Amino acid sequence: MHVLKADITTIHADAIVNAANGSLVGGGGVDGAIHRAGGPSIMEECRRIGRCATGDAVITAAGHLQARHVIHAVAPRYKGRPDDERLLASAYASSLRRAEEAGDESIAFPSLGTGAYGYPVEQAAAIAVRVIVQRLRQGSGLRRITFALFSDADLAVYERQLTRV
Repeated sequence: MHVLKADITTIHADAIVNAANGSLVGGGGVDGAIHRAGGPSIMEECRRIGRCATGDAVITAAGHLQARHVIHAVAPRYKGRPDDERLLASAYASSLRRAEEAGDESIAFPSLGTGAYGYPVEQAAAIAVRVIVQRLRQGSGLRRITFALFSDADLAVYERQLTRV
């Protein structure tokens, strides 16, 4: 596992994870960037799929991106509820499962839920790292996991979390 400050659309990985909304219609932030860079074929597949529940993930081809797949994960809108942590953990776990089912060996994540959905970065990073470490310890075909983060502040938070592993 490693972290870097980067535009996730430029990452070379078998799969990149999109911080999607439940309707899979595209939006701002990471979601908008992935759809713009990947081209219309990603949106066409998303329309065929239709919806994705909060805490779940679906997979599409990656269009013009350098990845093979885009995994569209839906994080919860943070409201401080006990269910928020479970749903965010589930979004990460579902993303890992989709990548494994597709035979992917590398995956890149943004910081799910911490943009427009308002999840506190410190809490979200701890959940992300915990879920991924648990999955790797259970045995996984994934060999390289990257966190592609938007800001220096987010990068520092995720770096601190990784030192605790």
